[in-house]
Amino acid sequence: MAVKSKPGRPKLKKKELKKHENFFNREISWLAFNGRVLEEALDPEVPLVERLKFLAIVSSNLDEYFMVRVAGLKQLVRAGVCERGPDGLSPEETLARIARITHDMVAEQYRCLREEVLLGLEALGIRIRQVEDLTRVQRKALLDHFCANILPILTPLAVDPGHPFPHLINKSLNLAILLRSGGRGDQPDRFAVVQTPRMLSRLVPVAGRPGERHFVCLEDLISNFIDKLFPGMKPMGCFPFRVTRDSDLDLKEDEADDLLEAIKEELAKRDTGHVVRLEVGEHMTPDVIERLTDYLELTPDDVYRIEGPINLCDLLSLTELPGLEAHKDKPFTPAPIPALAGKKDIFEAIRAGDFLVHHPYETFSVVVDFVETAAEDPAVLAIKQTLYRTSGDSPIVLALQRAAENGKQVAALVELKARFDEENNIVWARRLEEAGVHVVYGLLGLKTHCKACMVVRQEPDGLRRYVHLGTGNYHPKTARLYTDLGLFTCDPDLAQDTGDLFNLLTGYSQIPVWKKLAVAPLDLYEKVIARIKWTMGAKKSGRIIAKMNSLIDPAVIRALYRASSAGVKIDLIVRGMCCLVPGLPGISENITVTSIVDRFLEHSRIFYFARDSQEEVYLSSADWMQRNLYRRVETMFPVESPPLKRRLIDEILPVYLKDNVKARVLLPDGTYVRRRTEGERFRAQTALLVRPEAPGPEARPAILPEAQAAGGDGSPFRPLTYEDALKRTQNK
Repeated sequence: MAVKSKPGRPKLKKKELKKHENFFNREISWLAFNGRVLEEALDPEVPLVERLKFLAIVSSNLDEYFMVRVAGLKQLVRAGVCERGPDGLSPEETLARIARITHDMVAEQYRCLREEVLLGLEALGIRIRQVEDLTRVQRKALLDHFCANILPILTPLAVDPGHPFPHLINKSLNLAILLRSGGRGDQPDRFAVVQTPRMLSRLVPVAGRPGERHFVCLEDLISNFIDKLFPGMKPMGCFPFRVTRDSDLDLKEDEADDLLEAIKEELAKRDTGHVVRLEVGEHMTPDVIERLTDYLELTPDDVYRIEGPINLCDLLSLTELPGLEAHKDKPFTPAPIPALAGKKDIFEAIRAGDFLVHHPYETFSVVVDFVETAAEDPAVLAIKQTLYRTSGDSPIVLALQRAAENGKQVAALVELKARFDEENNIVWARRLEEAGVHVVYGLLGLKTHCKACMVVRQEPDGLRRYVHLGTGNYHPKTARLYTDLGLFTCDPDLAQDTGDLFNLLTGYSQIPVWKKLAVAPLDLYEKVIARIKWTMGAKKSGRIIAKMNSLIDPAVIRALYRASSAGVKIDLIVRGMCCLVPGLPGISENITVTSIVDRFLEHSRIFYFARDSQEEVYLSSADWMQRNLYRRVETMFPVESPPLKRRLIDEILPVYLKDNVKARVLLPDGTYVRRRTEGERFRAQTALLVRPEAPGPEARPAILPEAQAAGGDGSPFRPLTYEDALKRTQNK
């Protein structure tokens, strides 16, 4: 039950809402999310192969974090910017905290790899060996392989007054080599660098007994035979290292004559940005680290000593080895779409009524079929679609090409600025253009992040527009890994709004008056604030349930604080970053924040607002972040069909709120703890997989009361239960 505001309590003042203690730091909150990903790798209940995948995801996440977020903070420090964020930390103070947390995170990540995951793989006959531990016969075979297939590719790069320190490619694995020349001294007097070939597999098989699948790391193999690359010199040390560079694009769109060419030029610069992180092998000597930090202009905090193979993403090839099925998540088959049963095609199904699709629990093929059917249907005159991220071999891209070749009007809005997908998007944007698709790149200065597809069809009673609006990308591969929702409709108002949106994106037009859509950066922020305020006008009870990836925007957070203070019960399901502080007396006592990290990446955005008996539900492509609300083209759209509303309100959201296995509750000090298990264990994603028709409203779970517990048990990345947190608080 909601805790109503006290009678006569004055409204929260702006000054009260702007206090630093009312906000968590965005960057630290993201690290807490990555810590929850690491928890999945640490969890012995997670299948062994999936634990290795989670370890690799932690590494991949950190790569992007350093290339973008840490790089941005370092830019601010170099520019002398001392401005503090809503949480009160300056860029320099934030970097210091990031370093402390991340060093601990990496240490725990590799402890888990060495002591748990690799040992588990060894029990299955899969092992990463050291070259020096192999038999003479095995070493000879590897030497032959090295000389025939690796040595000719390597390039020795001397570092001395005549040879400046080489430029190192972003995220490349290199070897720092100490060499002694022909003199009698024991001290090395030469220094060189060798980049390991990126096109070669990181794991080199070692011949062994039947049932053994043993490998050596490529850098270990090169290190052991490095003398072949430097004849006449004596290697005194060979140490792997890896650099991470600032890789955010510095794109001045208003100065670019051709956006596509401008992005191509910026991509070429991605490997020339400032180095922001140095990962080194565990045995690298202090003098070599000092050399590298001098060359790369880094501080000791920027150096990460790795006790294991650097970059765990390269170990993912182990997960594809045969015979590991029992140590993976059980395979599943997405459920068919009930609305399509008995219908001759998807257009008949949409005319019969709006319907939702919930991925990956329900098949994504319905979205593909929508575009493919439109491409071949003689009655279809036009297809318009946004494409933020997709795959080069996507059936949707191929269908758009066929549609254009079949003479239909086809427009594709391709977002070239989708971070780290820019190169892929350029390639298939060109292919679409060659097929006759009208490819546009959106509005100046804004990313187009909304997910929309519209088909215009000639029917006996005139033209009809069929629309798909979604929370996730048109990407068939990630549709099996991310949870997302999509709405199929031919509602005239939503169709009119979607048509106006495409006209706005592809041509020149006045900003339309939207009938049902909310569109960022035009009015989405205002609509969100208005709906939050609307719940505060309840005579008896106001309610908000909001599921999203991130909650960052200070203005939205302050609006939620006001609603909480007015007695509105608020449950936030925020997978990633959350800057809102729950449980603050008089401010956020009515707010709970839950994060679910599980097999699938929680990506859907669902917003439920209620005032007494009135209920509204929206789906959106946008999180509540500044970039989504003010710097991107996003959509939020209502779900109005009564059966679909009930499905979201009674069957989907309660499942997430009931999770007591993979759900973590955010405490006022920033710690996430496992939700208390009361009775039967309940895992949301498993329930949705096993039974798409989730429990009805009678099974809606009660939400946990706020816990006034502090975090940290010596290892911040190990799961901490509610009971542990409460016990520790009592002991204090």
